[in-house]
Amino acid sequence: MKNFNYIKPKDLAEASRLLKTYGADGVPFAGGTDLLGLMKDGIIKPSTVIDLKSIPNLDKLIYTPGQGLTIGALVPLAEIARLDAVLEKYTALAQAAAEAASPQIRNLGTIAGNLCQRPRCWYFRGDFNCLRKGGDTCFAVEGENKYHCITDGGPCFIIHPSDTAVALLCLEASISIFSNNRTTTIPIRDFFTLPSQNITSENILKPGDIITQINIPDISNPTGSIRSGFLKQKERTGWDFATVSAAAIFYIEDDTIISGSVSLGGIAPIPIIEKSVSKQLSGCPLDPDRISEIASSALPNAEPMTQNAYKIPLTRNLIQRLLCQVLEI
Repeated sequence: MKNFNYIKPKDLAEASRLLKTYGADGVPFAGGTDLLGLMKDGIIKPSTVIDLKSIPNLDKLIYTPGQGLTIGALVPLAEIARLDAVLEKYTALAQAAAEAASPQIRNLGTIAGNLCQRPRCWYFRGDFNCLRKGGDTCFAVEGENKYHCITDGGPCFIIHPSDTAVALLCLEASISIFSNNRTTTIPIRDFFTLPSQNITSENILKPGDIITQINIPDISNPTGSIRSGFLKQKERTGWDFATVSAAAIFYIEDDTIISGSVSLGGIAPIPIIEKSVSKQLSGCPLDPDRISEIASSALPNAEPMTQNAYKIPLTRNLIQRLLCQVLEI
């Protein structure tokens, strides 16, 4: 690992200024569960590491009835997974946080870090000068692409590894970002970037930008119920990254889905909403046969690579399992 300077700023303004000054040579440090691996493997070689852990008010997890849930950027995943308000009202997020990595990493890894982690593509993580590292080739196109994307890819075919991002997308979360002494809040759907938009970055953050919190609106249905959940298919029974993951939320009245949303991970460079399924579920009765039919229509425009067509039936089956679990049918 390359030697680096270590700076511990006293507040957001100083941290932002330092990150902007150092640019690509400076990196923010919170839990460090992904950052240290990237540095040890020589994928990034910063001259300066800027520790955010002592900055006030970034570690608060607060649920306010009528307003919603506020998650500070430094809140560990384990804390999100066990908070009663998250378990009861935002079940999809609690389940996603509980599925991320191992217990040790969940105790250390932060929600902002989970959203900003780099791709797990073995070409990006290995000794290959691929597109994402500034080269001119995506080696997955003609190489081993079993775990790569089946939609929205090109010219790079990574998948986004975050579990919590999938849940937060279907819960219509927003992200607050501090930069230039002001805070801007954007929908999470606008946070991630496709390779066709930015070949070397997975999100919109620029030097000096710092995530301060994630916000989820309060959800209620006075005349019915709200149900949400998250499922993840992985190759190992222990901790592992998702081969495919899915989250869903539904507003239900009189045994009918009034509205809902299904989001997916493990199949695209960013977490995505499955628009076809989400649209068909609106107004759908809680009928197992109809639910199965809708789930089987997912990903109508998928374009699998040479080794990952299996992800299409896997995704459809996972959506069906999730719908039956969440809808209790």
